[in-house]
Amino acid sequence: MDYTEKTIKKNYVYEGKILKLRCDDAMLPNGAPCTREIIEHSGGACVLYVEDEKALFVKQYRYAYGESIYEIPAGKLEMGEDPAKAAARELEEEAGVRADSLDLLYVMYPTPGYTNEKIYIYHAKTGAKVSAHLDEDEFLDVEYIPLATVKEMLKQGAIKDGKTIIALQAYFLTQAESKKEESKNA
Repeated sequence: MDYTEKTIKKNYVYEGKILKLRCDDAMLPNGAPCTREIIEHSGGACVLYVEDEKALFVKQYRYAYGESIYEIPAGKLEMGEDPAKAAARELEEEAGVRADSLDLLYVMYPTPGYTNEKIYIYHAKTGAKVSAHLDEDEFLDVEYIPLATVKEMLKQGAIKDGKTIIALQAYFLTQAESKKEESKNA
């Protein structure tokens, strides 16, 4: 069965610097009219960087939550920007690390009920230290946290950012699978 909903009219309510809000007239699969509230967002990219058994985090205040949280370096995509280049840019700007290469872990749909945002989650295995150069409205601390501590932070709910949780769980799952494969071949 086709459950596609048809857009009748896009009605823009607000157009800001990082998002647009629409209140669309739409039609359900059974032909009944409905309204859909949508936040348009250009998307984002982030990167998990692990060096010497320590994960790199930025800790910054997030106004919407009223608290400082741990995250992996991330940023908004510019129109038409390659997500891998955006992730590499953010790692360098925020944390002073130039990645040698990036591997795409996931493309995440953070809240599919009301936004078209996609977040591209990468892993950088190696990199070189360079100078960080934060945006003028960006204030954060960079911390390298031992992986054992990171696992405890995950278990205790101290890491709350969704993209960061997904990146870390993917990393730990991959590490566990690699160890399992190594012991099988030994």
